[in-house]
Amino acid sequence: MTIRHDRMQQALQEAAAQFLANEAGPQSLITVTGTDLSDDGRRGVVFLSVYPDSAERSAIEFANRNRKAFGEFFEKRVRGMRIPRVEFVIDKGEKNRQRLDDLSG
Repeated sequence: MTIRHDRMQQALQEAAAQFLANEAGPQSLITVTGTDLSDDGRRGVVFLSVYPDSAERSAIEFANRNRKAFGEFFEKRVRGMRIPRVEFVIDKGEKNRQRLDDLSG
């Protein structure tokens, strides 16, 4: 990976976090835990953690339903970078880490 790719990935993560903080309702806490961006920058995955767990499905549906609005937000906020086709998914690694913490604590 190059420094440029890392910066693009970081910009995607920051934009997604800001967008969700502005647009998501108060019924759940949505946290961006990471991103993955393809080498060509055309596709991206945004990993989310949602509290409470019962709101995960509605949070993912909300985020994926608002991808067009996120693209417009991203375009205004991040200059000089192609708008990637983004998919929002639950961060399974974070869920597993939390489960291990619960078991060991």
